[in-house]
Amino acid sequence: MFLQQRRAISQAASHVLNDWRYCLSLDNENRCRQSLKHNLKLYDMLAGSKTNEMQGSRQQKCASILVSLCSVEGQPSFLFTLRSTALDMNKGDVSFAGGKCDLADRDVVATALRETWEELGISVAAESVWGVLKPLCHRKGLTIAPVLANLGPVEDLSFRINPGEVEDVFTLPLSHLCNPQNCGYTNFRVGEKYGYTLPVFHNWKQRVWGLTAVAVNQTLKLIVPS
Repeated sequence: MFLQQRRAISQAASHVLNDWRYCLSLDNENRCRQSLKHNLKLYDMLAGSKTNEMQGSRQQKCASILVSLCSVEGQPSFLFTLRSTALDMNKGDVSFAGGKCDLADRDVVATALRETWEELGISVAAESVWGVLKPLCHRKGLTIAPVLANLGPVEDLSFRINPGEVEDVFTLPLSHLCNPQNCGYTNFRVGEKYGYTLPVFHNWKQRVWGLTAVAVNQTLKLIVPS
């Protein structure tokens, strides 16, 4: 009877793991690409002005992050960075690689890929990008483009971390982030009044909060089956 119970548990665990692996499957990737294919047009106004002066002004108000999916021993996960404590803004926070758009960047996707190379030393192929999520609005007036990409097995990545920008990198599995015990919401004040609510994700080491948590939340709603 004990052996039968062990077999049942093993089969159930295998079924659950296969369900999570579906999130990074080709079928699910194609579905997500189809869902995201029109979003890039939302950012056209940021690069479509007629003069370099206007374009430069708009690009300074736009930034991109690479919402990085990956697998760890076959388990679908997110790859996060821990921002350097030497930075002026959001020091020590959990984030995705990213930064402001440059004039030389073709679009917000190019910005995200360039910033990932500069921060982590990994070259992400354009074919790995699934699409762009809807814009996020930063309190400093920045419009942030969350670019969704699958980096593949993390075991195959060779990082060259830029210590001036990144303190560390780590992964969290989708199963952890979808566990109700590990997620919740944070209320923020504006002055003395309630301002807005954002999601937050907890783990034993670091919390994922702010716009990074919003990008994670959008991605989970997109890629995780109902």
